Amino acid sequence: MKYSRVFINSLAYELAPEVVSSSELEQRLAPLYQKFRIPMGQLAALTGINERRWWPKGHKLSDGAIDAARKALAETGLSGDNLGALVYTGVCRDQHEPATACRIAAALGVGRETAIYDISNACLGVLSGILDIANRIELGQIRAGMVVSCESARDIVDVTIDSMLAEPTMQNFAQSLATLTGGSGAVAVILTDGSFELATDRNHQLLGASHLSAPEHHQLCQWGLQEAGHKLYREFMRTDAVALLKEGVELAKHTWQHFLAQRDWLVEQVDKVICHQVGAANRKQVLSALCIPEEKEFPTFQLLGNMGTVSLPVSAAMAHDQGFLRRGDQVSFLGIGSGLNCMMLGIRW
Repeated sequence: MKYSRVFINSLAYELAPEVVSSSELEQRLAPLYQKFRIPMGQLAALTGINERRWWPKGHKLSDGAIDAARKALAETGLSGDNLGALVYTGVCRDQHEPATACRIAAALGVGRETAIYDISNACLGVLSGILDIANRIELGQIRAGMVVSCESARDIVDVTIDSMLAEPTMQNFAQSLATLTGGSGAVAVILTDGSFELATDRNHQLLGASHLSAPEHHQLCQWGLQEAGHKLYREFMRTDAVALLKEGVELAKHTWQHFLAQRDWLVEQVDKVICHQVGAANRKQVLSALCIPEEKEFPTFQLLGNMGTVSLPVSAAMAHDQGFLRRGDQVSFLGIGSGLNCMMLGIRW
């Protein structure tokens, strides 16, 4: 996938307001820790995550997305009716139908001809949405589009902790650990064909993207519903973290080579990378496997945890705001999502 007329003109975000420390979660797991003589502090030590953020109880996902979307429109000076497409890409949704994007579109006042829909691709949802909008722009179908997402970890972490206490085994602990890293936030990305007079000087050119998959590993990380009784279902999330990291790194290595060859770049020509934020072990192994120095990457997981689809674009926005990403940098967005899918985008910042 190569692009010649696609620009990212806004990366706006909302962070959930409630800060939840890893030590707070461990206090709730005290009986399990005592049974297996696990010292307090292991959650932060194993993941590198000290805290994450959650939305208040009862928070509506589309509300977070709407707030981020309004920020993006305000940054660019565009209005809702300038958008040729609006796509919601979160793992979490308001309901099965209609598309969560519909309520967001109504709040923004988009035009009758705006395409409105949801996309689901695990933690790669926003990247998938960016490429979907980019394809429409490159084909000349639309001049501008928006990708929005909002993720919430509160409910699944609460359910997981209850399960860990009800079934206090080391296997359950190991399969549940990744869930405890979950954070919450919202993001909105505006892409255009460069023909608008915008209120912002943000003008990051999307150059191309590579995508490889390994669907034989689709069972390594699962989030859904399981039967808990007659006509009764409960939410669950299980992750084989060791296998997921091993197979994810292997897929990332092949995708990275494909990406570099497509862009005709050497590793040294990639100035900065923004990765999907999972944790310390993932960061170390992925960067090492791709021969990327740690100083070229901008981590946020220590204070935000893993916000799913929102993690990578929020990290990019923060990296820009803090001067880590500079005009003219050759930047790569690197994402690995359960499934397994791997996606890498090349951007001239």
